Amino acid sequence: MPAEEAAPLAGLRVLEISSFVAAPLGGMTLAQLGAEVIRIDPIGGAADVTRWPLAPNGKSLYWAGLNKGKRSVTLDFRDQRGREILSELVAGSGPDGGIVLTNAAFPWLSYAELSKNRPDLIHLQITGRADGTAAVDYTVNATIGFPLATGPAELADPVNHVLPAWDVACGLYAAVGLLAAERHRRRTGQGRAITLPLADVALAVTGHLGFLAEAWLTGDSRPRIGNHLYGGFARDFRTYGGDSVMIVTLTRRHFTDLARVTGLTETFGGLEKLLGADFADDAGRYQHREVIAALLAPWFARHTVAEIAEAFAGTSVLWERYRTFAELAADPALLASRVVRMVSQPGIGEVPATGLPLAQPGTGGIAPAPELGSDTAAVLRELRGE
Repeated sequence: MPAEEAAPLAGLRVLEISSFVAAPLGGMTLAQLGAEVIRIDPIGGAADVTRWPLAPNGKSLYWAGLNKGKRSVTLDFRDQRGREILSELVAGSGPDGGIVLTNAAFPWLSYAELSKNRPDLIHLQITGRADGTAAVDYTVNATIGFPLATGPAELADPVNHVLPAWDVACGLYAAVGLLAAERHRRRTGQGRAITLPLADVALAVTGHLGFLAEAWLTGDSRPRIGNHLYGGFARDFRTYGGDSVMIVTLTRRHFTDLARVTGLTETFGGLEKLLGADFADDAGRYQHREVIAALLAPWFARHTVAEIAEAFAGTSVLWERYRTFAELAADPALLASRVVRMVSQPGIGEVPATGLPLAQPGTGGIAPAPELGSDTAAVLRELRGE
């Protein structure tokens, strides 16, 4: 039997001093790729140690979810000796160490201070804004435009999304940025000081997706269109039995199959002639989305989800039933996913945990999060060479 392949980042050591989402997610991504990630917290834990959601016993599922596969060290940062130990950990972590990921902004944690004892230090600091002022996902999102483009057309109030999208993107950018800096150090021997502002992540993604250029060129904001797809045809429909399904047609074939299955091919053809439209084109489907949806809605209202599944089987139509988180967790197929495993989480018990979505050798296992501070003694012994 061939030996199990080593994880891609085996041997790399990263010190993470962080809280909340972006930095812990970046560190966890590196850990799940095989790096040794040591999360260092103040005594008692950082601000996210009790953040919701909580297990029935009060332990943070949030903290456990974002720190899988790491080691946990706690130090008294209010004491000078605690800060010295951190500096010693940075300096003494070997040629594959000297990498710090943080969203904290203390002078003793800065690149300028830590690089005194580690000239080739790689230091990535996540900030709220480029000028160093504070910002979080919800405040950044408020400034960028998405809450006023989300929701039904008749709504006047902003709608925040539940998913912390900018935090997630920021965490993944952090992981990529550290790996790029580590490759640079391998070539040149030089470290790097990297700043990653959350607000810049949001602005960059907004630009990448065309929202910024569209507003610049037209002078208009993206309109609220409910659950329709901007620039194409996709929408939710209520089914017989009260469920909702999302239907997406991104190509001519998708729409042709949808029309055929629902028995509306001739109706849509006649409507095209009447309106002078072309439903084979994204723009035509988007411009007349309301009338198309009105014609489709009765078909969905007459069919159950099971009947819809049977009707769409073997077609190109993209669709899914809306589910709650509880339904997802109760799905017997959940544990069949390659990214989900049951793990024994210290302090919580048996829970489903998620691993790396990248399918590559050496990344199949899922390690639980450590208990806060559980690796402190072992890491300090290693530092002293014991």
